[in-house]
Amino acid sequence: MNCLLDSHVLLWWLGMDSDKLSDSVRDAIARADQVCISVASVWELEIKRSLGKLDLPVAEWEGVAASGLTFIEIALDDAVAAAALPPIHRDPFDRMLVAQARNRGLTLVTRDARLLEYGVPGLKA
Repeated sequence: MNCLLDSHVLLWWLGMDSDKLSDSVRDAIARADQVCISVASVWELEIKRSLGKLDLPVAEWEGVAASGLTFIEIALDDAVAAAALPPIHRDPFDRMLVAQARNRGLTLVTRDARLLEYGVPGLKA
């Protein structure tokens, strides 16, 4: 399995509120062939950090990449696909994750059940 972590799952995976990540989901992520993070998630989390709403468990994202996680860029087809999604979910960051998971054949790991209503392969965290 190749997976894409939603922002909150990424935080849990990196150790912030890690007790919220079940053992079965943690094992599935650990066994994944590739674990991806969207730069949209980095953007979202850095906005929250800059507003003082979040104390991130990482100081520099390069260290996260060095740990074996793969960052995926936002491509033109991702932007078009995210904009074309039906309005099940209005958050643009989450819509981007759905589009990227679909476009790349990734399993989206999220606690947000509404995202899985898009029919994207998912793992409920």
